[in-house]
Formats: sequence, structure tokens, C-alpha cells
Amino acid sequence: MHSHHPPPASPFRRAATTGTALLLIVGTAATPAAASPAAGTTLTVAVAQQVDSFNPFTAQLAVTTNILSHVYDPLVTNDQATADPAPALAESWDTGEDGLTWTFHLRDDVTFTDGEPLTSDDVVWTFTTIMENEAAAIANGSYVAGFEEVTAPDDHTVVIELTEPQATMTSLTVPIVPRHVWEPIVEREGDAFSDYTGEDLPSVGSGPFVLTAHDRGQSITLEADPDHWNGAPGFDALVFRYYSEKDAAVEALRSGEVSFVYELTAAQADALDGVDDIAVNFADGKRFQAFTVNPGARTRDGDGFGDGHPALEDVTLRRAIVMAIDNQEIVDKAHGGRATAAGGYIPARYDEFHWSPEGGEAILDFDPDAANAMLDDAGYETDDDGVRVSPDGDRLELRMHVHQDRPDNVSAGKIMVERLADIGVEVENLTVDPGVLSDALYAAEYDLIFTGWTVNPDPDYVFGIHTCDALPTEPGTMQGDAYFCDEEYDALYADQLREYDRGARAEIIHDLQRVLYEQAVVNVLTYPDIREAYRTDHVREGTLLTQPAEGGNIWGQDGYWAFWAARPAEARQGGSGGVPTAVSVGIGAVALVLVAGGGFLFFRNRATAEDRE
Repeated sequence: MHSHHPPPASPFRRAATTGTALLLIVGTAATPAAASPAAGTTLTVAVAQQVDSFNPFTAQLAVTTNILSHVYDPLVTNDQATADPAPALAESWDTGEDGLTWTFHLRDDVTFTDGEPLTSDDVVWTFTTIMENEAAAIANGSYVAGFEEVTAPDDHTVVIELTEPQATMTSLTVPIVPRHVWEPIVEREGDAFSDYTGEDLPSVGSGPFVLTAHDRGQSITLEADPDHWNGAPGFDALVFRYYSEKDAAVEALRSGEVSFVYELTAAQADALDGVDDIAVNFADGKRFQAFTVNPGARTRDGDGFGDGHPALEDVTLRRAIVMAIDNQEIVDKAHGGRATAAGGYIPARYDEFHWSPEGGEAILDFDPDAANAMLDDAGYETDDDGVRVSPDGDRLELRMHVHQDRPDNVSAGKIMVERLADIGVEVENLTVDPGVLSDALYAAEYDLIFTGWTVNPDPDYVFGIHTCDALPTEPGTMQGDAYFCDEEYDALYADQLREYDRGARAEIIHDLQRVLYEQAVVNVLTYPDIREAYRTDHVREGTLLTQPAEGGNIWGQDGYWAFWAARPAEARQGGSGGVPTAVSVGIGAVALVLVAGGGFLFFRNRATAEDRE
């Protein structure tokens, strides 16, 4: 893991210093003193996960990408009300008849927080850097895999030429960075850019907030940009505070030290439901809980490394492990019933892309008797102590790494130890800090390891991390969470990316999930419900918006809507204020128009200053 250092002073336009603040706490075992941003209103969020990097080219952890979505704008975002593709830096776009030329028309009123204008040159440089520099492609390389060339006919037009159709063109949520800030860094760091954390330079972006401070293990502070093109945020600052224990974060919410806590356990959510001045939000999950198996870690060149158990290269053993685990038991006992037992890779929330094995496809349903019979037939003999031995003479003693900061993972891990013992597999349950788990993953020094991903409305990214191209070039450079490489899978992945017809693409995505399921390297357990809570005496009711509007989530949105639109409660702000008109209908009035040639053109009504404030 990389060391982190406080960033230097930043030459950004500072936010206004009047008003109240909502504190979002991230979480430490103790309750540290609050960070002290500029006087004014602060929203504080409790978080448990440490950031991996503030470098938008490489950051992958959910906590980091959520924070950075408030700092950098993308070309295209997702509407708050519907989660459908919607304008951001690009206020409209169109494509030619062959689907290979996409033209994005940029807003002409966007400046970075250092005062420099954002132009098409910044967009071209951002995409071209990801295309040409492997070290800069870690987080978003899949978005540009089919790009042939990106050009700028003028300051507010970007043209992307594709080698073949690419279905993710309306989901280009890549952070656009200022070329004048990042080009010198890329040139200076060279091949080491993949290790560059971004903490030694000002966080100049075009988003509604500016990263101003990071006290590792304590807090992260963002300050509002009052001149953001989409309107000033309602709070002057966001503070993300670390709590290593979720119970401590919940107590901080109860006492009013923080205003928002997410990823509650079922018991915590139920206990908070109905408490005065606290609102609990329940939403269908967009994240999956899973474990991956080390099938024999290799680099792209085929060089093996790590110390995974050799028997796990056998798909029969991997399948038996899946069949020994009752996902519904994990739902009931680890999640208190507030989750859905998983089948396929994509959560049921995304009904079009979701797949679950049924009938003859359901070859890995919970069936420990069948799992034992499979292992018997494959020559896995049982010793006197009940632990099996592989045909090559290796005892089935497996290490399992579990996130200690996720109570549902800790509970699920204990269940798995018991169930795998039923088929003669002995498990050493290593409940560890996320950093320890991450180190084990990248060194391939594990056998089973817990994981989980938040899935975007377009699921391309979470499939891209399992292609052969996502294997590490050398140990420590893997882009995903499993050393998986399968020719059939890669062919299907390429097919879905070329398919513009949504229904046909969904069928291919179902096939991708079938391959992952049958190979039993990436094994999904549950789709946890979203459980989060906030103080209604800190945040004015109706302003902490969910995505989508009906039954949606607050934390982990595809966009910055919730914390940007949030307004201090009356008692905290001493005035009225209100939700920006633009966000009351998502990100503005958007119309979808079919263009000659089968392309799409989005028009966005510009909001006046009065609308946005």
C-alpha cells in the first residue's frame, strides 16, 4: 500500500463561508474531533473504507470513486430521477449511421476550480492519455478500448472515432481532468504513474466540490465551489470521517456528531427506524457480496505467482465449494433477511441485465450431498479427521480472507467455515483489515477472498475486470479481483460491447454471467439491500435526493445529486434556501430524439442562475 501525505494548499476558488454544515462521518474506532473547514455549513458522512488513491486515472475503491464524483465532472452522467444517461459536461451528443462516429457538444460555461476554462482539449487529452498510457488506464481503460481517435474540431466539440460500435458511449462517466495540471504529472511519473496517489497536487476539477484536506485514518474534507456550472451546493463543505467500527458510526449519528451513515447492518437499520430526528432509507441493492477463488494466479504472459492452493485449479472442487454454501442462509443469518440470495453476477435491481440460473442451468444450487459425491468421484479422499485430500495429495486446508469492516461479511464468513467443513474442506477464517486483504489479493497469497462491487446502470465495467486483458502485467497490477481468463468469456464480452440493441446486448450479458457461474471463480452470495440513515434535524427533508427518485439510494449514486442538492435543516441555516430547480427533475429537462441514421441526440434546457440557487 502507498503512504499518504497531507496535500499542499490548493489554489482553488474557495466556497462561501456562511451558512451551516452537514457532517458525513467515515469512521474510526474512537470518535475524533471534527475537521474544521471554512466556517459555514458542513455535511458530515461516516465512512469505514480507506481511500486507495485520489488519482482519478487509477482510483477503484467505492469510497474513492464516490468522493471523486463530487470533484470531477464526466462527459455524461446518470439522471437523478431515473438513472438513465443524461448530460453533464456534454450538453448534447449524436452519432452517425454506422455508429462509429460520436460527436459530443460541450457546455461553454464550465471552468475548473483554478479559474481556467474547461475546453475540448482537456477532454481529448484525458481520453487519449487513457488510450496510450497503460498506467493511466487502470480505472477507466474499458471505456476507451474501442476508441480509434479523439479529436477537437473546436473548443466545445469532441469527436470520438471508434474501431467498432461501442454500447457504452452513453455511459462515459470518466472523470475529465485539467490537462494543464495533469500532463506535467504524467510526464514526470512515467511508468510509475500507476502508483501515483494524487495527494501532492491541488485537486483542480470542474465538479461542485474541491478536495481540500486528507488526514489519513481520520477524515477527508471537500469544500463547495460556489460557481459550479450546475449551481452551488447547498452545504459549504462535506467531511467524510472514518470509523473502523460501524457501531461507533451509528452512535455518532444518534448523538448528532454526524449526519449520515451508510451500509448499516439489518439490526442497526431496524434499531434506528422510528428514532426521533433520524430517517432510515431502504433501497434495493446495487451491490453484490461475493467471494473469489484463487484458480492459480498468472500474469498476462502466463507466469504463475502467489501461493494459492493448487487444488483450486480444478473446476470440480470450485463447483463443490459453491454447492456447499446456502446463499439463503447467508441472507437470513448474516443480513437479517434484508438481502436477496444471489444467482448471477448482476443484482436483481437491474432487471434487464440480471440473470439467475434456472432449470438445467442451475447446476450449482445448494446441495452438499451432491458436492460430496462429486468430490468422491473426482478422487478427493477423506482423512480420519474429516478433511479431504486432493488426488495429488494436498490437504484441503484453505485460507479465507474476509473484510473485518463489513459485519455482514464477517457473519457470512463464519457460516461458510461451517458449511465447507460439511464437504471436507477446512477453512482458516482470516478476518482482516481491508488493507491486509488487498495486499493478499494483489500478491495472490490467498485461497478464498471476499469481494463485492457496486454495479453501474451500464454493467460493462464489472465484466471488463474479468477479461484476460485485466490480468496483471506483473504481480500487483491486476485490475479486478479474480485471476480469471477464459476465451469464451472474452468473446462474449467483446460481443456485448459492440451491440447497440439493448435487448440483444442483455442476452449476451446473461451468457457472460453463465460463464462466470459455471467456472466458479467469481461466486456471488447475496445482493444486500441498501440501508442508510440521516438526521432530519441536520438536512432539510426532501433535499437529500435518492437515485432513482422512487426507492433509490443516497450513497453510491451515479452522480453527485444527493450531497449537492442537500440543504441544511431550517434550525441550522437560519434561512429558507431550497432545492435547485434543475435537480428537482433529475439533472434538468432532457428530451431523447431519434436522429436520422439511428443515432441519439440529447437536449438539455439550461437552468438560469435563479433556477440553480
